[in-house]
Amino acid sequence: MAITTRLRPVPLAATALTGVTALYMTLVAVGNIVDFGTNREFVRHVLAMDTTFRDEDLMGRAIESRAVQDAAYVAIIGWEVVTALVLLWATALWAVGVRRGDAERARWAGTVGLVMVLLLFGGGFMAIGGEWFAMWQSADWNGLDAALRVVVLAGLALLVTHLPARPQELADEARPPR
Repeated sequence: MAITTRLRPVPLAATALTGVTALYMTLVAVGNIVDFGTNREFVRHVLAMDTTFRDEDLMGRAIESRAVQDAAYVAIIGWEVVTALVLLWATALWAVGVRRGDAERARWAGTVGLVMVLLLFGGGFMAIGGEWFAMWQSADWNGLDAALRVVVLAGLALLVTHLPARPQELADEARPPR
């Protein structure tokens, strides 16, 4: 019975959402390493803009150098690996913190990892890939829907991570400072 008094729904939810995001990022990173060629082609086509409407006003943005395309892909994989490791660490911290009633380190680590996900999928894939390289125009190489799903998952996890663990914490935060 004593353990149930310390386990709070919000930290448990934050643990689960951070863990799910960690699992997802781990599988993405491992998949890109093991099956390097599949997503390399995706990155090459997006950066080359070879399946877009080929608007002459936009085509100056295209990167056709295979070396630069491959370097970008390796950088993406590196970011994914580091993100997965941070989120796995945060999940472990949450698991320990939930039992001890202390989740500040887990909240900090989870925030770092989840923001890394948002930067990659929101900033990298949606903003840069989707808008700058006009990925939205491609019928074959458009990853915006997949990126949006990951942004929603990470955003939800980040939101839950920063909810107060107990109703009293919310009331304490609402009081003006003395």
